[in-house]
Amino acid sequence: MLNLCKPDSLYNEGMKVLIYSEKFAAVKDIGWHRGGQKIAYYPNGVRKEGSKGFKTMYTMTFSYEFEFDDDIVYFAYCYPYTYTELMDELNAIMADPIKQ
Repeated sequence: MLNLCKPDSLYNEGMKVLIYSEKFAAVKDIGWHRGGQKIAYYPNGVRKEGSKGFKTMYTMTFSYEFEFDDDIVYFAYCYPYTYTELMDELNAIMADPIKQ
């Protein structure tokens, strides 16, 4: 990932990348999970002009060893949250007379 803006990241504290492998999910019944190796987050030398002057950009890198041939693998910063899940949650809140 390139051009992230925060000067620090939870990746520097040991957080791992979220991974979803279609074949891993089918074989081991495990969906999104954290993984990856050699995770690093660091300034990349790119600077962008903003409203408060120039801002340093950051890069996050990691390695991943694919376990299956012909697999489809997704990587994410945070767990995906679909629009349908959002609407279900909002409808549940609106249906609750105390929470609405």
